[in-house]
Amino acid sequence: MEERIQKLLSAAGICSRRTAETYITAGRVTVNGRPAALGDRADLERDDICVDGKRLQSKTERVYLLLNKPRGYVTTLQDEKGRKTVAELVKDCGARVWPVGRLDMDSEGLLLMTNDGELTRRLLHPGEEVEKTYHVWVYGPVAGAAKRLAAVTDLEGECIRPARVEMLRHTTRTAELAVTIHEGKNRQIRRMCAACGLTVKRLRRVREHTLELGTLPPGTWRYLSEAERMALTQSSQ
Repeated sequence: MEERIQKLLSAAGICSRRTAETYITAGRVTVNGRPAALGDRADLERDDICVDGKRLQSKTERVYLLLNKPRGYVTTLQDEKGRKTVAELVKDCGARVWPVGRLDMDSEGLLLMTNDGELTRRLLHPGEEVEKTYHVWVYGPVAGAAKRLAAVTDLEGECIRPARVEMLRHTTRTAELAVTIHEGKNRQIRRMCAACGLTVKRLRRVREHTLELGTLPPGTWRYLSEAERMALTQSSQ
């Protein structure tokens, strides 16, 4: 829950709220690497709040979930349009968690959810270059589709890095492809397919960073194993 920076510093035993104001105006407080200002609000569970470079520690136990997001759910905690959210699918996990990254409403598959703000920021940082693999079912001119998709480096004037693409199976007009990307441009794979004359019938994320979706049923979640958590956190440091 977001609260004023002064209140968070006071609750952490750093100083009084009045003294916290002087710390803020003196530039001694940062939120996610940027100097805080009077009136700013933050969430200690989600945001990186530092005083003189030392990070405030949340007392909340860290939770890491792997959700198999089904189609028809938006990747957010609340939706002003009243659509179903992924928060509804994990409401019984015993903690307030948020999604790391996004899957559009029509896509499905692996979605990491956590209350670890530091890990979230690292995984979403552009320099981290987190690999994500999707299985994509398409129809249209599928002959040579893998090669054409791998050659796409421009989406309506927006430069993207080449993807790795593998043809898994195909008929004369349909195909299932494995597409691995490092970026997370808005609807990137769907736009890549459209640029190649292909229509996406289904899109499912099956791998992200060190995590694999496996056989987890759609709409269900599980806690990460200790080995998965260690691999995820250590590889992103």
